[in-house]
Amino acid sequence: MPIGVFDSGLGGLTILRALQNRLPNQAFMYLGDNANTPYGTRDAYDVFDLTTKSVQTLFDKGCELIILACNTASASALHRMQVSWLPEGNNRVLGVFVPMIENLTQRDWGDNAPPTHTGLENVAVFATQSTIESAAFPREMKFRARDVEVVGHACDGLVDAIEAGDEAESTTLVQAHVNNLLARLPNPQAAVLGCTHYPIVEDIFRAALPEATKLLSQPGIVADATADYLDRHERYKETGITQYFTTGEIDKVGKLAELFLGHPADWRKV
Repeated sequence: MPIGVFDSGLGGLTILRALQNRLPNQAFMYLGDNANTPYGTRDAYDVFDLTTKSVQTLFDKGCELIILACNTASASALHRMQVSWLPEGNNRVLGVFVPMIENLTQRDWGDNAPPTHTGLENVAVFATQSTIESAAFPREMKFRARDVEVVGHACDGLVDAIEAGDEAESTTLVQAHVNNLLARLPNPQAAVLGCTHYPIVEDIFRAALPEATKLLSQPGIVADATADYLDRHERYKETGITQYFTTGEIDKVGKLAELFLGHPADWRKV
């Protein structure tokens, strides 16, 4: 059974690429809902409906483990899916927030002890408007760590600039968004890139942030967490290739996807 990787569009390909590097023999199935992207400006009800539809498509194609490589879906839909939507059986859906919080707090997600002081005092989160408005990151952080100030900032326009391949505009936007956040939190102890598009411009974030700020980008962290999960749940392991699916226009998606994958891929429409 391949592992499903879902995103509202193309950003999740940064997660997929890291997974492929970390688990080179694992079979994957990627689905981008490019016909309905972006999710970052949609309300929680739309995000839930669209996410469950695509996740069901991956279930129907034989995936039993699916990674929501989309921060908006993880923030707005995952908890409701796990509590009231997932069908009975061995199907599982994981998000991309948990590995980041595990890394920041150095606590395993299965650790249900009361929150403690972990040495983390504040963290900046750069994400889409919908992810920031969901308050999912600070909510989940409170389950693990005490007295951590979470300052979120919505990076309006950045996803569009990245997908357009506009490096100059991306640089201008990153610098403006970082400066806006630093006006509120001058010396963030850590900063999280809470959108799977942002690793494409990670170096620009790094240059704009204070040198002492620890910068966390999701692909490598999520890939390591997935590898650890598979070691504990070997039934989801399967050798094979990666298959690419989209709800959008194949030619357009294929061309844009090369920016994230670094190579062409054979896309099919669902």
